[in-house]
Amino acid sequence: MTKLSIIIPAYNEGATIHHILNKIKAVALIGNIEKEVIIINDYSKDNTEEAVLSYQTQNSDLNIQYFKHEKNKGKGAALHTGIEKATGEYLIIQDADLEYNPQEYNLLLQPILDGFADVVFGSRFMGGKPHRVLFFWHTIGNNFLTFLSNLFTDLNLTDMETCYKLFKSESIKSLKLQENRFGFEPEVTAKISRISKIRIYEVGISYYGRTYEEGKKIGWKDGFRAIYCILKYGLFKR
Repeated sequence: MTKLSIIIPAYNEGATIHHILNKIKAVALIGNIEKEVIIINDYSKDNTEEAVLSYQTQNSDLNIQYFKHEKNKGKGAALHTGIEKATGEYLIIQDADLEYNPQEYNLLLQPILDGFADVVFGSRFMGGKPHRVLFFWHTIGNNFLTFLSNLFTDLNLTDMETCYKLFKSESIKSLKLQENRFGFEPEVTAKISRISKIRIYEVGISYYGRTYEEGKKIGWKDGFRAIYCILKYGLFKR
C-alpha cells in the first residue's frame, strides 16, 4: 500500500498539537494512500511529549511515530530526523500549528499521482483559497526571498518559503541537508532544483496565519538567515 509520510516538527505545541492531529486523521487521501505521521519533539519545555503520547494511545488507528531530541536543535534538524525516519513513498512537511490545512494534501498529491510532478509546492500566493490578512512586511519579505531564490535556481516559484512541500521520498532522501534551523526552506529548494530532470509544480493553498501572540516563531533574524542560505546554496554551490 502506498504511503504518505507527514513530518511534524514540534516545539512547545502541547496545547494545540491535538488539533492538527485531528485534522490529519480526518483526511481521506486520494488513491487509497495511507498516512504515516512522524512527530519530532525538538526538546520542548512544555507538555508536548505528554500530549503526543496521550493522543497516540487514544487514537491507535492513526499511524503515529514519535521521536524526540535530547536538546533543542532547531526546526531544520527536526525535519532531518523526520525525513530519515520516513518510510512512505511520498513525504510532506506539516507544521504543528494550525496555519495550513491538511485537507489540502490531495491538492499537492494530484500532480504527482497524475504522473506530471516529482515535487509540489503549496503556494500561499496563488489561487482562490482563503488567506488570513497579516503582516505587510512579512509578505514583502517572502516575495523578496522567493525572487532571490528563483534568481539562483532558475525556477518561477511564487512561494519558496511555504511549509507545504510534497516530495517523492526518494528525491528528498537523496539530498545532504545541513541547515538545522529556518534555513531549511531555501536549502532544500536550491538542492532539489539541481536534481537532473526534476519536475516541480505549484498549487494554490489556503493559509491561516498566526500572530506572534498566537505563537508565530519566525522573525526578522530568520529572514537574514534565509538570504544567507540562498546565497550559500545558490550562488556558491553552483
